[in-house]
Amino acid sequence: MTVATLSLFRFDGLANRAWAFGQVALAPVMLRHERGAKFWKVCGSGTGEGFTPKPNWGVWAIMAAWPDEETARKAVESGPVFELWRKHTTESWTAFLAPTQSRGEWGGVNPFTPVEAPAANGPIVALTRATVKLSHAAAFWNRVPNISDMIGDDPNVMFKIGIGEVPLLHQVTFSIWPDKASMDAFARGSTPHGKVIHEVREGKWFAEELYARFRLLGTVGQWEGGDPLTRRTEQKEAA
Repeated sequence: MTVATLSLFRFDGLANRAWAFGQVALAPVMLRHERGAKFWKVCGSGTGEGFTPKPNWGVWAIMAAWPDEETARKAVESGPVFELWRKHTTESWTAFLAPTQSRGEWGGVNPFTPVEAPAANGPIVALTRATVKLSHAAAFWNRVPNISDMIGDDPNVMFKIGIGEVPLLHQVTFSIWPDKASMDAFARGSTPHGKVIHEVREGKWFAEELYARFRLLGTVGQWEGGDPLTRRTEQKEAA
């Protein structure tokens, strides 16, 4: 079963952030030799709730796909790239994901081959990735702030981040929801997100796009001082 991973790394200080920037070119070369890696992308991140065109130089990500969960966990735990990156970070966190739906392409391929039906219960992970056509980039990013604010205010979202390979032209949204109903309520219909998606499709703003859904297999590490999924659950129970 193909297993995907999203690994986030936080770099503090000018020297570590400069080092991370240099890894944009170097890490993909090393990942080519990572045993079992079927797909990998090194991504920067955006600021704000969700994603914005303004880079966050302190947070970087590695998105990868592996032949099975055991290989994925071993790579994250002791793979050369992951170990090297952790030496320069203040914290890191990885989500392990089983694809349940995937359509479209990322860099000319679909790396997330679904092999099982979506889980009826439990967290749902949503990933969208697109290459924005240069002629539509200004219009696209002009609509992003409303969506970014809305996902930050949504009481159901358990975790969210925006990443991408090239600022302005490549964007990836990653979010975790407690169930399919809450995810659909945000993404579809007459919501700001749904309206933008309709406009994007009608205007053919994207040169390439991929939409994937996953079942959450587990997480390792910490983010903002702990496991963000556990912290989110505790906050909701306290409220």
